[in-house]
Amino acid sequence: MKLIPLLSIAFLAATSAPVFAQADLAQKKNCMACHQVDKKLVGPAYKDVAAKYAGDKEAANKLAKKIMAGGSGVWGPVPMPANPQVNEAEAKQLAAWVLTLK
Repeated sequence: MKLIPLLSIAFLAATSAPVFAQADLAQKKNCMACHQVDKKLVGPAYKDVAAKYAGDKEAANKLAKKIMAGGSGVWGPVPMPANPQVNEAEAKQLAAWVLTLK
């Protein structure tokens, strides 16, 4: 009987770890200085980004490029600066994470 609660805890830990890992990466790479998960700060909320790109098969690649190179005009007049501290693999991880947010 004690096995079921232990399995439940192990499952939750295994499935939620990547979410926390990507949030930690976003914090480490200074993304959270301008973005938050659920509300607009300087840039759009990550949940709004996920909603805008839902169903776009190229969204992860587009966002990864914007994370590294920056961009402007999509979310208003404030440009997103380039992020040279983020490498391509990290940008892809961050983009994939953002797209999972609901």
